[in-house]
Amino acid sequence: MDKRPIGVMDSGLGGLSVARVLQRTLPHEDLIFVGDQGHFPYGVRSQESVRRLSLAIGAFLEKQDAKMMVIACNTATAAALPALQAQLSIPVIGMINPGVKAALALPGLKQVGVIATTGTIKAGAYQAALKQAAPTLAVTAAAPQALVSIVEGHQTGTAAAQEAVDRELAAFKEQPVDALILGCTHFPFLAPEISHTLPQTTLVDPAVEAVAAAKDWLVTHEALNDKGGRLTLYTTGHIADLKQGAEQWLQEAPATYHQLELEADE
Repeated sequence: MDKRPIGVMDSGLGGLSVARVLQRTLPHEDLIFVGDQGHFPYGVRSQESVRRLSLAIGAFLEKQDAKMMVIACNTATAAALPALQAQLSIPVIGMINPGVKAALALPGLKQVGVIATTGTIKAGAYQAALKQAAPTLAVTAAAPQALVSIVEGHQTGTAAAQEAVDRELAAFKEQPVDALILGCTHFPFLAPEISHTLPQTTLVDPAVEAVAAAKDWLVTHEALNDKGGRLTLYTTGHIADLKQGAEQWLQEAPATYHQLELEADE
């Protein structure tokens, strides 16, 4: 048994979609969430900038005695996963390989789409991982960066959100895919709108497989907690925005909110 918390990081509020799956799958685990809203969005930053910020958050989580770090951000996974795994003394789990694994487990998959931030798509991490695992698979990648701001602006479930999804994903209506990997942790919050636009497409949330990998590690290393469930949430932006997102999307749990000054060489 290990009562230390699991650390979760994201560029903003999207990582709450991963925290939500963690709550559902591992309800007795304490979570420390860091939303780097002060440096949002990561998707238009350079790989080096994202790497520096991610390493700073990793160092913070390690100082908070986290037993594991989950990079609830595909852009940060693409830019910083190897560096974090090398620098930190705790296990670090990203989003991209779990997302690929979940998609490839679907039967009859011939064409797969990936939607992610500009940074993730430019890095080519999903495209490379999919092609390496399934060389004959047809892969279509797109960067509907505007949808990230819809989530950060708490506009999910609105007519404006549906209009944005219809506009940004029009190419997938013209050239349908069997499955669509939601390669940004903001996008699961738009799953109803995306399914309305692409009703015949199976949506893949990498968080489900990533959390399954986290659970497997904890079970194997006898590191599960049996009496936790508390939330500690940090933001480098505005606490009110983080609190609104957490209250909207996470299960009710004892929670505290804190401001974080991130020490990163910008």
